[in-house]
Amino acid sequence: FRKRVGGLKRQQAAGLANLTLQGWAPDVQLQLIARAVQPMLRAQSSCLYEDILPRLAEHNIRILDYNELTTEQKQRLQEYYEREVYPILTPLAVDPGHPFPFISDLSLSLGILLHDPNSDESYFVRVKVPPNRPRWVPLETPYHFVPLEQVMIHNLDILFRGMEIIAAHPFRVTRNADVERNEEEAEDLLAMISEELRERRVAPVVRLEVDEAMPETMLTILRSELNLEPNDIYPIRGLLRLDDFFGLADLNMPHLKYEPWTPATPLRLGGLDTKARPGDFFNIIRQGDLLVHHPYHSFAASTQQFVEAAADPRVLAIKQTLYRTSANSPIIKSLIHAAEQGKQVAVLVEVKARFDEAANIAWARMLENAGCHVAYGLVGLKTHTKVSLVIREEEDGLRPYYHIG
Repeated sequence: FRKRVGGLKRQQAAGLANLTLQGWAPDVQLQLIARAVQPMLRAQSSCLYEDILPRLAEHNIRILDYNELTTEQKQRLQEYYEREVYPILTPLAVDPGHPFPFISDLSLSLGILLHDPNSDESYFVRVKVPPNRPRWVPLETPYHFVPLEQVMIHNLDILFRGMEIIAAHPFRVTRNADVERNEEEAEDLLAMISEELRERRVAPVVRLEVDEAMPETMLTILRSELNLEPNDIYPIRGLLRLDDFFGLADLNMPHLKYEPWTPATPLRLGGLDTKARPGDFFNIIRQGDLLVHHPYHSFAASTQQFVEAAADPRVLAIKQTLYRTSANSPIIKSLIHAAEQGKQVAVLVEVKARFDEAANIAWARMLENAGCHVAYGLVGLKTHTKVSLVIREEEDGLRPYYHIG
């Protein structure tokens, strides 16, 4: 949605009737997308509530509805709410003196309708479900949880004392990530991408997911304030933002997980220790090309060792492309270490890697601070390939070694 539907929305706003296929104008494609996605969402909810959650319950892992809780459990959750959640909530009301609040991309929010018995006026209020609190609030029974938004909804009387709560329902917005970009005219590619990230934060909303029980009054307010069409609204049965279920995969239940995979070490690299004898890696490669297939072959025993072998005193330079990398990347650490040893290190960091732009900009600056030469991609192209080049001084002169992925 953020990229493809966002692109169609931009074309629709620009009045582009036809681009490639006859009759497939942006508004037609958007209608077809909505028609195709609705049954997918119903199938997703059915899978969750009729298959996944019941099967988890067989192993005593339960996501409980607030109404299933005992009085004692509700009391403990109220204490948790007052201690851990209530102090960081910021309710934002919409009235003539307070415009509709900004809603961040993919954040989970509560839409609340209030009635003031003193003034007899009604208000719409938005409260963000805090992302720095656990989505699944644990109960006293191990592996039993209740959704945070339900804890908040059932304790709104503490937040809105003296007000009558008419309705409260979760919703989530998706913003356009297809921001217009003109690389040919950009004087500074890094500055352009940084500006694009800022624009993406406040880009138009392209999808609104709501609790299917949300009343029409609240839907009308959200649709009007967010400038949405009926096809942009997706009612959801049950829980929203299902990617939070990934957190349950960290539970200590190994019998419910895939068996750990131990990748094979290529025979020619068996027993190699590049930290103790980094030059041995190049001796092996010099005997002939080596083909490895990840994840079946070990990344740490092959590709990672290739970069770590740059610590060899005979290595003069290393050149590398980076598209995406992990938070604790050993590749980044090896490149920084090589630069600190005085080797020539050049890195092409692709700052246009979709949804990893901010992370890659941070990596690029870290590498620059360590003394690496950094290029920020090529205008008009996206560098996706994984290429390394090591220049090593040997008896017969300088020899290049390559890793191509």
